[in-house]
Amino acid sequence: MANEVELVEKRTPTRRAPGKWRLSSIIDGVALRVKLSAAALSHEGDDKAARKEALDILHGALFRGRLIAQERLQQGADGLDTARLLAAVQDEVLHALYDFTTTHVFRARNPTEGERLAVFATGGYGRSVLAPSSDIDLLFIRPYKASAHAESVIEYMLYALWDMGLKVGHAFRTPQECVRLSKEDVTIKTSLLDARFLFGDRELAEQTRELFNKQAVEGQDAQFIADKLEERDNRHARQGNARYLVEPNVKESKGGLRDLQTLYWIVKHMHPVDTETLEDVMKSKVFTGHEYHIFLRAARFLWTVRCHLHYITGRPEERLSFDLQPEIASRMGYQDRGEQLGVERFMKRYFLAAKDVGGLTRILAAKLEAQQKAKPEGWRRFLPGGGQSKALDHPNFQLSGNRVDFTDKDEALKQPTSFLKLFQIADQMGIDVHPDALTLATRNNKIIHARNRTDPQMIETFLQILLQSENLGLTLNRLNEAGVLGRFLPEFGGIVAQTQFNMYHHYTVDEHTIRALDHIARMDKGEDGFSLAKQLYGKIENRRALYLAMLLHDTGKGLGDQQIEGMKTARRACKRLGLDEAETELVAWLVGNHLEMSETAQKRDISDPRTIVTFAEKVMDLEHLRLLYILTVADIRAVGPNVWNAWKGQLLGDLYYNTEAALRGGRTDESSVTAELQARAEANQEIVQDRVGHIPQVMLEMDAAYWTGFEAEILVLHAERLSGDDDVIVTANSRGDERTILFVSAPDRVGLFARLTQAIGAMGAHTVSAQVYTGPSGRIIDVFILEDGDGEPFAKGDRGRLDRLQKMVLSAIETDRELPDVSLRQNPRKAAFIVQPRVTISDDASQAYTVIDVSGRDRPGLLSDVSSVLAEAGISIVSAHVGSYGERVFDAFYVKPPEGFDEDMKSSLRDQLLAALGREEPDGPSTPARKLKRASAADSF
Repeated sequence: MANEVELVEKRTPTRRAPGKWRLSSIIDGVALRVKLSAAALSHEGDDKAARKEALDILHGALFRGRLIAQERLQQGADGLDTARLLAAVQDEVLHALYDFTTTHVFRARNPTEGERLAVFATGGYGRSVLAPSSDIDLLFIRPYKASAHAESVIEYMLYALWDMGLKVGHAFRTPQECVRLSKEDVTIKTSLLDARFLFGDRELAEQTRELFNKQAVEGQDAQFIADKLEERDNRHARQGNARYLVEPNVKESKGGLRDLQTLYWIVKHMHPVDTETLEDVMKSKVFTGHEYHIFLRAARFLWTVRCHLHYITGRPEERLSFDLQPEIASRMGYQDRGEQLGVERFMKRYFLAAKDVGGLTRILAAKLEAQQKAKPEGWRRFLPGGGQSKALDHPNFQLSGNRVDFTDKDEALKQPTSFLKLFQIADQMGIDVHPDALTLATRNNKIIHARNRTDPQMIETFLQILLQSENLGLTLNRLNEAGVLGRFLPEFGGIVAQTQFNMYHHYTVDEHTIRALDHIARMDKGEDGFSLAKQLYGKIENRRALYLAMLLHDTGKGLGDQQIEGMKTARRACKRLGLDEAETELVAWLVGNHLEMSETAQKRDISDPRTIVTFAEKVMDLEHLRLLYILTVADIRAVGPNVWNAWKGQLLGDLYYNTEAALRGGRTDESSVTAELQARAEANQEIVQDRVGHIPQVMLEMDAAYWTGFEAEILVLHAERLSGDDDVIVTANSRGDERTILFVSAPDRVGLFARLTQAIGAMGAHTVSAQVYTGPSGRIIDVFILEDGDGEPFAKGDRGRLDRLQKMVLSAIETDRELPDVSLRQNPRKAAFIVQPRVTISDDASQAYTVIDVSGRDRPGLLSDVSSVLAEAGISIVSAHVGSYGERVFDAFYVKPPEGFDEDMKSSLRDQLLAALGREEPDGPSTPARKLKRASAADSF
């Protein structure tokens, strides 16, 4: 099933591509030179006029060629074809310019030895490919000391190219300088490896190539490969070190074009031949015909994406950001299909290509290992060391160069379980899988199929891997990269390389799932630093259900209702794995409810007895609660960098403790929960009294929601701040690198919350969380967590900016002066999303208050706009639960409505809130109606 899905997704949508191009029909070199000669003759004696006309002619030819390349791409030609055409057009224009320069401007009828000049293309242009907005790199070779004639030719050509608007990188060297510099700098060596002779003195060019190959290439394979691998690792680290980041850099990210080029460079260094011949070398000596087809398919796809990126942005943009993905998907013919958006299908195809690049890297590793070349230190990370093979206690497995390999590969192909065993043994021994074995598993993973997935030995091996791995994340990644995991568990295979078109998730679904499982495994071993989760591990009764639920928790994505479909896939998988009905239903329940705890903690008042009662009734018992808590923590932590924070940890912890108390008491009615919350509030009051010596009056007025909404340490800080005589207190502090907190206490008045949020926005801060409390005497305590427009803590380390924020907030509280407009810039990535706004008004979610839920696309000033609508309607906000999830906001307001708040008033308020949420929203949602029917955090988690 998984591989059938992959085959469908790997096919680029059918489009009738234009036929092969013929350069002479696009740019006629002979006619071009005739025009240039005519221009020179017509302006004889007027070099300036001759130059101007010549450049107009050349620029026109270049423009026409580039336009044809762009039109062919739009008609369905692939990007590799486009890049080759652009390079060929550039070749013709450059050659014509060179001929014009050396014939009509600086002619040397009988050039001396020192006037000889050879011109090479280097970099990507040297490989005969050129992206639409890329630079062209030229290498000018002289025999020895530079001559005045050669310098004049080069200067004339470069200024001509610059005047034509081209970005040109250049170098002017002797052959000996090329060799010396290439030995000092692997980047220069790589550039010379790509060097392609364009025009000039062919004999000098051949001498340069021969000298370079003899003195800088021969015998240097191992060191070059080690250098390129170190360069690759450093590049991956800079880009995030993950193949499946949802906004990848097409050129530099793991699995991108640069990784393909690294394979190319390694092969070319080992076989220093012409570019055209190198393709034959790769087909005959490195890859099989099928593997070379995969190489070309990945290159064509990635080049197509890159060319579209350049044309859309008009610059050398390499990052496939959210705001560009839909347009490129549309241009490449990816349309919505069933439950999948066209952009999600496109991104899945992208990540399958990136996965193919990883597979090709492993295949090349196996080929190089077979050659057993001498290896420097940096090489050992990539390939096994030398030495004889050593048999292992496991049948048909051996150590080869301190890596796990099959003893008999033909026998391995008869035993599908051996593909799982391979990775299990490597994990148990803490070593790597041999490239030969990895290649065999990758090429032949289809031997795992529906008829043998129920084999007891295979199931036992898989569950041992899942529950007993020393390094679960690494082992599952290896299984996934080889395609073995998706073949054994087709439910997981369906989410391989799958993306969700939103800003909340940083990784593909399969990458996120493996990271979440790794978090669970590290909690299990006590390695994870989150204390409550570690405490609960000793109390849970069914580890297997937890691990399987985490593995399957997102398998319903893209199939319809995520929770319902996820429960179906979980039941199907568990039945095949041999679980009994009770355990199967536990796994299915965890999958179907894996969002409930996060949604409740972040969108509801967890000190409201009704919230706790409703949640306790859903989880039923302590085992379900403990499993769901651990699952939720791991799920959030695996979403992406900086998504998890102490505030979310506190909310989930408070919800856990409140619910645990209700379940332990055996009564999940609101009165017993109220009593428990009050007891916790009184305990925190005692701590504050002991630490500070007294409790300020404004804090004493607050109900249990306030006293259980913060850790005792934070409440102590509040008491210290509120101990003075000031009527209005505003403090802003940056707590390390994690968050900036604004604390406000003042007399309440109509519209105050709206003015506070407007003041915050006017300073360029974005509210990601707000806790709002109002006492019976009309005083407030509001706590805001603030970020800047890039998601970083607002004014981190900038005390002066924090002081200006405090002054702005004080002005909002103490005066009625009009506040400045919100100054926070709109994030262009968020602006790419259209999120249908939604408003619900419920009298049932809380016993004491009305709850208003709003959701829509996040933008600067949104919270201020929404709270202003509530203020104008005479609605008093008792508490606010504000959260942003990528491009979306989900805000819940617990409010006291005015008298006579009937259905007509609710309808009017709903319309006003929808108008505020939809302000600045483009027409027509890009998300299908089926994804909008449930306006909850489900689409963001």
